[in-house]
Amino acid sequence: MNYSAMRNFVRSVLTVLAFALTTVAANSQSGDIDSGEVVYVKRCLQCHGEEGDGLGPAAERLNPPPRDFTLGLFKIKTTAFDEDLPNDDDLLRMIRDGMPGTAMPGWGDMLSQKDMLDVVAYIKTFAELEEEPEIQLDFGTQIAISDESIAAGKKLFEQGDRCTECHGLEGKGDAIKKLKNDNGERTWPRNLTKPWTFRASNDPKDIFARISIGIPTTQMPSFADPKSSKKLSIEERWHVANYVNSLAKVENVVNPENFVIQAGRRDTGLPTTPDDEAWKDAPSSTFIMVPQIVAKQRFFLTANDTISARAFYDDKRIAIYLEWDDRTKSIPGDPKAASIADENLSEDAVAIQFPRIIPKGMEKPYFLMGSATNPVNLWRWSSGTTEQSENGTIIDAMGILDQQPRDDSSGLNTASSYKNGTWRVVMTRSLQTAGQENNLQFEEGRFVPVAFFAWDGSNGETGTAHAMTTWYWLQLKPAADSKPLIYAIIAALLTGAILMWWSWGAQSRARESAA
Repeated sequence: MNYSAMRNFVRSVLTVLAFALTTVAANSQSGDIDSGEVVYVKRCLQCHGEEGDGLGPAAERLNPPPRDFTLGLFKIKTTAFDEDLPNDDDLLRMIRDGMPGTAMPGWGDMLSQKDMLDVVAYIKTFAELEEEPEIQLDFGTQIAISDESIAAGKKLFEQGDRCTECHGLEGKGDAIKKLKNDNGERTWPRNLTKPWTFRASNDPKDIFARISIGIPTTQMPSFADPKSSKKLSIEERWHVANYVNSLAKVENVVNPENFVIQAGRRDTGLPTTPDDEAWKDAPSSTFIMVPQIVAKQRFFLTANDTISARAFYDDKRIAIYLEWDDRTKSIPGDPKAASIADENLSEDAVAIQFPRIIPKGMEKPYFLMGSATNPVNLWRWSSGTTEQSENGTIIDAMGILDQQPRDDSSGLNTASSYKNGTWRVVMTRSLQTAGQENNLQFEEGRFVPVAFFAWDGSNGETGTAHAMTTWYWLQLKPAADSKPLIYAIIAALLTGAILMWWSWGAQSRARESAA
């Protein structure tokens, strides 16, 4: 056999081998339906239901509700906008990584690759998905993030209310219309400043996919649809994706290590309105808020998920600044607010919780509005109605079902502003209140337990239906003065004098020994 023939023979063998390996690899990626059913019953049935219809035992307490696999429609996919079927890799990704902002966890740490592929194969049977998707999303050539691209994306985002109609001018999801999914369930636009709530991620490539494909079963449309009057080219979609990526918050984000609100001392007057520039000088602490599911009536579907706080004090008063994102300004009696809200529109509200007495050590009252033996003060602000202005009051609470609002505000003053999906509220009160033993008395330097509650009136939140935090700390940070420096200098001088005396004595003893 000559060299040329040998080369052709080897090439043929390698081609056949490569084909065989490719076939084996492809087959290894195919899940087993029967094995997938076993995993599904153990891991998935509780939420998605025995029939895959999203009606599992836990479904009614989940927001958003579990996916109904019988429809064969999936929100996160990389096939073309007019292609109903997702890729198996799309389904695998959701199982492996989960969906942030939902109850869908990532199973990558608990299930093997084979187990997850088996589940993919099984859940496809609910909608009898047997065909393979044909048309894939065209990503074109990705445009790198730059100031120019972000500026172009911002212009397209705002143009003709293309995106602001639902996501708002600052991307916080402050919609101007009520949204529902295909099942008639209430949905809220994504707050684009909180990327940790994105179902996929805020990587520009993922954002590009959502803009191009839309989100099936929701009112998020495809901007690649040639029939749409708001259609965007591939290049334009990359610009918008880069702009959305730039909206991610870099301030007022949760830092688990930051659990103390440091109230700085000001001797030039306290800022008492939320728009005062002085608040920029106060360090911010941001905390996670969770649904109130401890006491009846439990509420699983809260809209607020974080709250930020800052504080200042002087020799007489303390001022606390609160900021949280809220998609709607809920004012009962306002037709615009009513058109966006759920059926039972109520006021937006927020409350700061303090123990009635600063506890000794680490002991604190029950975090859910105290108890009969260890009551709390609630500083509560409400947004008001068309007939009643906003108001602030102090409530004596001995449990979530035992709250007594005071007839007067007990010296509590409040001011608020709402703009582009964010409430800002300032509450001010005297440090000391003479003759009122049921009021917390603030002391400089002491750590005071503090917790927060928030109600979104457009989301049906009122009474025991609200978001909440656990206890954190507030400290009136002592003002810096020269005493510590003076004490340090004196200590250093004394230490130096002692060392010099010891050295002189050692040298004297050495000379005496030598003599």
